[in-house]
Amino acid sequence: MKSKLSLILRLVLGLIMLVFGLNKFFDFLPPMEGLPDKATAFFGALIATGYMIKLIAISEIIGGLLLIIGKWIPFALVFLTPVILNIFFFHMFLDLSQNMILALVVTVIHIMLLYKYKNSFTALFS
Repeated sequence: MKSKLSLILRLVLGLIMLVFGLNKFFDFLPPMEGLPDKATAFFGALIATGYMIKLIAISEIIGGLLLIIGKWIPFALVFLTPVILNIFFFHMFLDLSQNMILALVVTVIHIMLLYKYKNSFTALFS
């Protein structure tokens, strides 16, 4: 993968993670409306824990910042993997709407970056 393309993908993914992570604290984006009952119940359960939404937000912010500044990129990709998988599966199983497009874009960018940095992960699988 060309380095310019990987830089653009890294910055796009980092910005998406940073913006959505900060939104969980500051609510500057309009809320998702018309969510199915299962999706609303899932979010309600995360909020009811008192810590889970904050933990997800902090993970998105840290991972996004690492991608943006270009520090520890393979670590940031591994760190964001559970968050991105949950975003994808949430929209796949609980909210199959126009929001699925962004979840799919984030997942594809993440996979492309994982592939770009695959040599960094060889020690994990040896």
